[in-house]
Amino acid sequence: QVQLVESGGGLVQAGGSLRLSCAASGSIFSDDVMGWYRQAPGKQRELVAGMTRGGSANYADSVKGRFTIARDNAKNTVYLQMNSLKPEDTAVYYCNIDGLDYSGTYYAYWGQGTQVTVSS
Repeated sequence: QVQLVESGGGLVQAGGSLRLSCAASGSIFSDDVMGWYRQAPGKQRELVAGMTRGGSANYADSVKGRFTIARDNAKNTVYLQMNSLKPEDTAVYYCNIDGLDYSGTYYAYWGQGTQVTVSS
């Protein structure tokens, strides 16, 4: 089992910045990906950004150049720095960790979600 505790989020005006954090604890293995997804009302959950333990990152096209993902492997924590926020970034943001356990079985866990609201 893995527990994910998110922090950050809130209300910000367009053009502003927010930083999300997510700390993982529990049965964490060395080969995992941590990332952030978001879900806006009436829309499907989508990947925002993800990063491997080795530091390789990928981003949704809609956030490239504005959002930066980072992780501290020693703390099992992933961060999402969100700059130049737009109203369309409004959503519930979910932390995610997935990978393979010692037996090669895939696992995935989700945080409880944190609301990000960008006003115009």
